[in-house]
Amino acid sequence: MTAPSPFASLPDAWRDQALPSMAEGESLCAWVELDLDTDLRYARGLLILTERRLLSAAQGVQGWKAWPLHEGLKLALSDHAGVVGIELADARERLALWRTTMAHHVGAVRFSEQFERQLAALAEGGVAVRLAPACPRCHAALPPGESVCPACEDEDAESAPKGWALLRLRRFARPYRGRLIAGFILTVLSTAATLVPPYLTMPLMDDVLIPFQNGQPIDYELAGFYLSGLLAAALVAWVLGWSRTYILAWVSERIGADLRTSAYEHLQQLSLEYFGGKRTGDLMARIGNETDRICVFLSLHLLDFATDVLMILMTAAILVSIDPWLALVTLLPLPFIAWLIHLVRDKLRHGFEKVDRNWAEITNVLADTIPGIRVVKAFAQEKREVARFREANNHNLAVNDRVNTVWSMFSPTVILLTEVGLLVVWIFGIWQIANHRISVGVLAAFLAYISRFYLRLDSMSRIVSVTQKAAAGAKRIFDILDRVSSVPEPASPVPLAHVEGRIQIRDAVFRYGTRAVLRGIDLDIAPGEMIGLVGHSGSGKSTLVNLICRFYDVSQGSIKVDGVDIRALSIPEYRHNIGVVLQEPFLFFGTVAENIAYGKPHATRAEIVAAARAAHAHEFILRLPHGYDSLVGERGQALSGGERQRISIARALLIDPRILILDEATSSVDTSTEQEIQKALDNLVQGRTTIAVAHRLSTLRRADRLVVLDRGRIVEEGRHEDLIAKGGAYYRLHQAQTRQLDPPGSDNTWSEEES
Repeated sequence: MTAPSPFASLPDAWRDQALPSMAEGESLCAWVELDLDTDLRYARGLLILTERRLLSAAQGVQGWKAWPLHEGLKLALSDHAGVVGIELADARERLALWRTTMAHHVGAVRFSEQFERQLAALAEGGVAVRLAPACPRCHAALPPGESVCPACEDEDAESAPKGWALLRLRRFARPYRGRLIAGFILTVLSTAATLVPPYLTMPLMDDVLIPFQNGQPIDYELAGFYLSGLLAAALVAWVLGWSRTYILAWVSERIGADLRTSAYEHLQQLSLEYFGGKRTGDLMARIGNETDRICVFLSLHLLDFATDVLMILMTAAILVSIDPWLALVTLLPLPFIAWLIHLVRDKLRHGFEKVDRNWAEITNVLADTIPGIRVVKAFAQEKREVARFREANNHNLAVNDRVNTVWSMFSPTVILLTEVGLLVVWIFGIWQIANHRISVGVLAAFLAYISRFYLRLDSMSRIVSVTQKAAAGAKRIFDILDRVSSVPEPASPVPLAHVEGRIQIRDAVFRYGTRAVLRGIDLDIAPGEMIGLVGHSGSGKSTLVNLICRFYDVSQGSIKVDGVDIRALSIPEYRHNIGVVLQEPFLFFGTVAENIAYGKPHATRAEIVAAARAAHAHEFILRLPHGYDSLVGERGQALSGGERQRISIARALLIDPRILILDEATSSVDTSTEQEIQKALDNLVQGRTTIAVAHRLSTLRRADRLVVLDRGRIVEEGRHEDLIAKGGAYYRLHQAQTRQLDPPGSDNTWSEEES
């Protein structure tokens, strides 16, 4: 058999192009795809590492460039604003530079690691490093000793359903175990009561009806006794059935409510990192649709399943006690039906999990387009969104069709087996009567029992699909409950008394995955000081603010408030001392007063009005139809951008925070509105430690100190005038902004008063 080519792992588009460039005996050690050229335009490229050379090729460029491996060669990675740089250099100069997006960052990191291992191997005697196997899905080199890509494994683990997920619901059932036990006892009794009537048909036929048919007078007293027994059994079964249904439905509704509340409560405890990778519609579907499906399963289908199992067991016991041979024939189809259930169970479970994910995708489309309907209509993209919805709906339809194909084959087969089983019982029963081994009453009782037996057997077979749907839903709920927050609450939090607002940041490093966003930040902020964070987009301003708010935790280093590491503080207690005013203020559906009092729900109307006055919002609120009781609409759409911003400032003022975060608070409003907001901000920042992020440098004119960030590092600190005089990074930012904002010939410098 021919050995596979060492270049078989390369993408198909590059394999034929790479092979002619290889020297005889040269083997592949690693490779990484690129998707940008040096001018940051989208273009495909490839880097290949062999035991001798590093080679590169680019789309539209003939031939390969090659650099022999030798001591002193270095391959350095950098990332900035979503672009990864790969630099090859020796001791004297840079030899080459490649760029790619973050989509290939993991592959670039592993390529760099393989490069270092290869150089180390050459230094030890030229032993070639074997090519790390690549993941067939994402094509990234696998970590040493791993057979599965960790990223893809996590994705598969999230998507793979677990049939035992329903058993994990027992912790939610534990508080109701008394009622569950009572419900189980009632289920046993009600099932037993329903089995009494067929048993009474045997003496009713053999002792009353058949003798009368043979010429004997009918025994009305005996017939009345049996008929009374039938009526009593029916009434007892009805009372017991109603009782057990009510009790178990009551319990299942509370289990479903507790599950829904627990999932939402746990969701609120997770960090922003979790929400960054999830779709809103998917989370809504999990907490809403999945918990409702589980509730229906517990209240209806699980009860029916328990009844079916008890009915089958009791019926089998009665049949065996009446006539073992006829019972054996009656139970003959049972193993075949059990085998069928086992055969289709996994297919249905996986199918229903896919249905759930596709239904979540439909919900995602709705969650995207309905809140963003103004944007859809503004750009006349209604047909596009309808097409997107239709595509998701058709995908869901296709998956449902595959599941229904399996189910449509299964259910009729079970019915066929039960009908054949009933026919066999008739044949065997007639033969038994002909040989005087059983009476007609016994056969009638058997037929009555077997009709119930097969009815329950068919019902049990149908519950397979419902059970797998519920199991898939439970698994998706427990995916949320099993998630651990990356910003954990301390086991023994340090009590937080009076907060002064002193912030100390020491050697803070933060990474999104393997991408370094902040590198070695050191910053001291005095109580009551106002700091302005400036820098290009992607320089790390908002990330630093998120770390101070503890929306994320630093990867290295520490952040302290009043000398205490914020990771040792209770998260809710700590955040009660922080006020945040965002670039895009979010208002909840409700009244103006409710939105202002969101951080302090029990605030009095006088406190709300005082906060609104300080935020310069009182006047426009009074002009609304119902004043402070006016509804703001979905996400505050009934208000202008400046009005929403002033309400958010009032919301921050009401909680009287010691630390204030202003994240681009005036960047999306016009100049006149900015002046109104600036007046409100002047009231807000007094006496508070303030960290302001702004692209408009003019909004930071009252800052005590400016901190300039670039590529995750602090490059400059100082007052506006000092930084302008220094002529560094801040000066260049200021000059670039004034050239963009001011027309030719205008005075584009700040006055002393503005400074």
